[in-house]
Amino acid sequence: MARIAVIGAGMGAMAAAARLAVAGHRVVVYERTGTYGGALGVLERDGFAFDTGPGLVHLPAVWRDLFLKTGKEPLEECVGLVPVSPASRHLFADGTAVALPDASRAGIVSALETALGDGAGERWGDFLGRARDAWDRSRRPLLEEPLWSDWRVLERDPYPAPRRRAFLRTRQASTVAEVGAWELADPRLAALFSWYALAYGLDPRHAPASAALLPYLEQTFGTWYVEGGLRELARAVYDRCRKRRVEFVFDTEVVSIAVRDGRAAGLTLADGTSVEADHVVAGADTAAGLAGRDLWADDDIRPHGPGLPGRFTVLLALRGAAGAGVAHRGVVHSPDPAAEAAAVFGGGLADRPTVTVLRPRDPRTRPDDAHEAVTLTATVAGPDGTGPDWTDKALRERYADVLIDTAAADPGLGGAAALRERLLWHEILTPAQTGTLPAPALAGPGGRWLHPSNTTRLPGLHLVGGRSHPGGGLAHAGMSGALVAGLIVEGPGFQGSQ
Repeated sequence: MARIAVIGAGMGAMAAAARLAVAGHRVVVYERTGTYGGALGVLERDGFAFDTGPGLVHLPAVWRDLFLKTGKEPLEECVGLVPVSPASRHLFADGTAVALPDASRAGIVSALETALGDGAGERWGDFLGRARDAWDRSRRPLLEEPLWSDWRVLERDPYPAPRRRAFLRTRQASTVAEVGAWELADPRLAALFSWYALAYGLDPRHAPASAALLPYLEQTFGTWYVEGGLRELARAVYDRCRKRRVEFVFDTEVVSIAVRDGRAAGLTLADGTSVEADHVVAGADTAAGLAGRDLWADDDIRPHGPGLPGRFTVLLALRGAAGAGVAHRGVVHSPDPAAEAAAVFGGGLADRPTVTVLRPRDPRTRPDDAHEAVTLTATVAGPDGTGPDWTDKALRERYADVLIDTAAADPGLGGAAALRERLLWHEILTPAQTGTLPAPALAGPGGRWLHPSNTTRLPGLHLVGGRSHPGGGLAHAGMSGALVAGLIVEGPGFQGSQ
């Protein structure tokens, strides 16, 4: 039985802790705050409850696998997991609206063709077919296996972009924006693809065409909601850890990782306490700051530097019930996705951002049926000091008004005047509070969209979470936990999930 110290109680860390405990190891999690769950927070006020991080689950199989491998109770016995249908309703700048069904390629193609016409549905269907090919080519090395030293096999973009002749030469789309312009050939379809990329923290102008995996995974495997909010998923994973005798130490800051005989040997806590361990598990950014040494060779993938975007979130407590037929998730698209991306990744604020509206018809999120809890989000420049001053209250309120006015364009909200008339109060969350958006790992030129390996140059130190392989996103956090547990339990020969 090995002693394993885990720094942080985020979802990836808890996923690793539960699996390691089941394998017979003694696992202790040290968390500097007073609670678990990382980004899966909750804000409760006056009978309303809001997720302060992501509000929906994709690839729930990741979490089903965790519960299957760590106990007798399946995930659905621990949380209420329900499919979202329609998966999303989109309002484009020209006033066109379309509701996309959940996990139905044929239904999505039909809905797009009916709403947009001119072969739009067929083009999106062909695009999803190419995305499926990219998924088949990259799934195992990108998501299911550790990132090995020969990671350069992932420098090749797996998306099979059609070759086309233009200006006496042959060219292929290599970025999200080029796929939108050259293959989808409709500004509304291009905006749809750009939204997927931007929502995951990717710049559509430069992100590789392999980002087609993002809409493919959602539209193939579905969109899910956890009754009571995603904080309930965090609670369920925490409870599973506790049942497997994982120990949690909250309100405890780790100040350094101890090194002995050339390997990680434990932790030093802020109160001076020394903790011995055979293995240490931490997030990439945390580990880099605590180990006191360079964890990566010159040719390794390193943590992404400053400039990552974040989310600007407005939580609305409304009087009055939601109308009939309201979509759980609505998206009001920017009229100029390129300008929006330039603002987000240039440190500014988009005048007309794309706004995602979450309206869960869940009685656990509101005081009674005469009220509604609504969440608005937009991707914005992050908190690295080169973008907006998120400590400026006036700026925050002005931009909250932008999101409210944008969201009100959705007929389901009845217009800006009606929305403001229903408003009881609102809360604002900025990237200064919720952090940055590390994107999921993608194959592409230079390996620029990969994340550091789950192993490091310091033996005994393993990396977990969104800033390590396989990158950001709730499902990817669960995958990173599984990979770390496999590497510790089985050693360097671990080949990934089967």
